[in-house]
Parts: sequence; C-alpha cells; structure tokens
Amino acid sequence: MRFKSREHAAQQLIEQLSPYCVNQNPLVLGVPRGAVPMTRMIADALAGELDVVLVRKLSHPDQPEFAIGAVDESGNTFLAEWAADVDPQFVEAEKQRQLTVLRGRRARYTPWREPIDPIDRIVIIVDDGIATGSTMTAAFRAVRAKKPKKLIGAVAVASLDAARAMVHECDAMVCLNVSADFFAVGQFFEDFTQVSEQDVIAALRKSNASAPAVA
Repeated sequence: MRFKSREHAAQQLIEQLSPYCVNQNPLVLGVPRGAVPMTRMIADALAGELDVVLVRKLSHPDQPEFAIGAVDESGNTFLAEWAADVDPQFVEAEKQRQLTVLRGRRARYTPWREPIDPIDRIVIIVDDGIATGSTMTAAFRAVRAKKPKKLIGAVAVASLDAARAMVHECDAMVCLNVSADFFAVGQFFEDFTQVSEQDVIAALRKSNASAPAVA
C-alpha cells in the first residue's frame, strides 16, 4: 500500500482510531517533525488536544542513519540490542547532543505552556512511519511513565520487525501498512515533502486556543 501524502494516510488513520475516542477528548501526540501535520488532522477530527512527544534517535557512530536507540526530553534512554558493542562514552555523548536538540525544540514549539499532562487520558502517539522502532519505543515509554488511561500507537507504515515489537509497548496499535520489504518511510508515499520547524510550530499554535497569535 502506498499513500498519496501524509494527509491521505491521516484520513485513513482517523477512520480506524474513531472507535477508541468517542467523547473521550484524547491527547494526540505527534513525533516531530514529519508526523505533526498528520497529528493535527487527527486531533481535530477526534475532538482531541494536540501536542508533541519529543524523542530523538541515537545514531550509530559509523552509520549515522542507523539508530542504536533513542532518548526522550527527560533524558530517559532506550538502547537496542545491537547497541551493546557501541562505546558507552560515544552513547553518552550522543545522548547529550540529542538532549540539547530536544530542549531547543520544546522551547521553540510550545514556549507558551508546559507539555500537556497525559495522566489518566487516552493518548494516541502518531508517526508517519517506523523503521527500527527505536524512536517510537522511546516515545511509548516516555508517555507510559506518566500513567495514561490508554496508550495507542497510530502509524501509516512500519517494517515487519518494528510492528511486531510495538504491540508490546502500547495498549493498541493502528498501522495501515506492515511491510516486510521496507527500506525507508518515504518509499510508501507519493508526496513525502519535508516538514519544517515552522510547519510544526504553526500546527501547534493553530490547535491551541491559549497560544499567542503568530507574529
């Protein structure tokens, strides 16, 4: 299955997520940057609140595109099994680099408020696609620690291995396409235009009545 765009995938996710969210005011969290416009569509359609869950992959020292794990904005770290042979000093340095990025993003994305508390709420975490699962695992665990009522994952596409792993990290998983022939998320979209930080900020401001007007 291929999607015309992220918006096309979001519309299909809305249909499958609706039964979980009737009169529930879900908290819908996007993984920046690519998933945030999708997340806004889903939050609006389900009468929910929009925020972001800030996590960053930890890159392999020799293959930067390959994730050895991920870190959330509180500093909690998930390391994949294949990270065991990576120098711990490199891992710690990479963690600190990514934490700096995350703290900067939070300051830019929602400077008018604190992150929305997920305690005792239905929470949906949205991403456009999952390759290794490291980032989504960190996102699930970061939110799970804050005691949501129910934790749901929503993605357009995932690799077969990642999809199998994710079902153990959440209460329900909605994935439109699970592929054993997975090379990159973009291969499943006709239009996979990069989402900018300004796009993310605009989506968050428009979905939050307490946000100040955009200058």
